[in-house]
Amino acid sequence: MKKVAIQMEELVCPSCAKKIEGALKKTDGVDEVNILFNASKAKINFDETKTDVEKLSKIIQDLGFEVLSVK
Repeated sequence: MKKVAIQMEELVCPSCAKKIEGALKKTDGVDEVNILFNASKAKINFDETKTDVEKLSKIIQDLGFEVLSVK
């Protein structure tokens, strides 16, 4: 399992965080998702044999949120 923290643009509502969380949890290989609403950050544990950081970032971007950095 790999852990990553994706910093996003400021989230303006809790439903935005839930939307991102739901989409990431449906992704094959994602084990755990924790959205930090106040920090606008997604902490994700995933199986790197099934998905990668680029795919996870694209999911967030496809929902209309800008990815600022990945750690």
